[in-house]
Amino acid sequence: MSKKKIKMQLDCPMPEMDFDIITMGHGSGGLLTNRLLESGVFNLLKNEKLDTHHDGAIFTIEGPTAFSTDSFVISPIFFPGGNIGELAVNGTVNDVAMCGAIPKYISLSFIIEEGLRMEAFWDILVAVKSACERAGVMVVTGDTKVVEKGKGDKIFVNTTGIGPLHPQAEISPGRIRPGDKIVLSGNLATHGVAILSVRQGLEFETDIESDTCNLNHTIKDLLDDFGKDIHLLRDPTRGGVATVLNEMARDTKLGIELQQRFLPVDEQVEGACEILGLDPLYVANEGIFIAVVNAAIAEPFTQKLRTLEHGQNAVIIGEVVEAHPRQVVLASSIGGKRVVNMPIGEQLPRIC
Repeated sequence: MSKKKIKMQLDCPMPEMDFDIITMGHGSGGLLTNRLLESGVFNLLKNEKLDTHHDGAIFTIEGPTAFSTDSFVISPIFFPGGNIGELAVNGTVNDVAMCGAIPKYISLSFIIEEGLRMEAFWDILVAVKSACERAGVMVVTGDTKVVEKGKGDKIFVNTTGIGPLHPQAEISPGRIRPGDKIVLSGNLATHGVAILSVRQGLEFETDIESDTCNLNHTIKDLLDDFGKDIHLLRDPTRGGVATVLNEMARDTKLGIELQQRFLPVDEQVEGACEILGLDPLYVANEGIFIAVVNAAIAEPFTQKLRTLEHGQNAVIIGEVVEAHPRQVVLASSIGGKRVVNMPIGEQLPRIC
């Protein structure tokens, strides 16, 4: 979602500010800090818990609870289809959802580099608000710090999410069994290629947008219908699908077989990966997930997922096997096979 689309959707005009840019004074804890928080964060993201202005948040969650934290250092901070604000909310919401939980509350902390334009900070806050509304979560606490120019990179965001476990969820690598099917909810590598499309020195003509989105509503609908037959959920962000599957094979001491002909990749994304020499299996995603499910429900699970908001391109891409333990093997479209190894380093730095 572009900055313009976010502003139009929420109709959040930027208030009058004392400065056009973030200064060290905005991180002093004094008058400028209070004005920034009051006119920006508190006013825009207001809710009954944040409005108390405590040092923390007080709430009640009954039963088993999932808790996740993440930091976002993406470059550039604005990219086709989104910005660091909504990415941070979506990323944390999705991490909680992958535990089989229903995200309710998040914390939001900024480390801002001196000199960031106030308009850019406002656009990020508006994106946070929009993402929270779509996911159905509340920002209930947070923090803001400012560092000297040259000691950051515009803005870093840390978020923490929390929510109760879905009553039907039993998500664990220990529940994976040979014969389980591996379902991918959507197209590979879209986020990574969208980021690369606007990086200096790598720019190329494309209308690809990041797939960043909240997946929690989709996961809840699937858990409602299939419950404990869903054995594992993972969102393949840094390191992509290949990394997640290798971690799964390592942890379960089982093998994984993939079918290349079933891997869903947008034509433009596939072309960009070929130009850049990238394997889509290793490129970051921000709006898809992997589900390992009981073979008996794999087809109805996939059909249901295709009817949901973020699952139209869902497909069964492989299965768990006893052969070649701790290895991921890809059957190519032309009949050969190759091992899909864990990446040694990071193909694309600062991607999320």
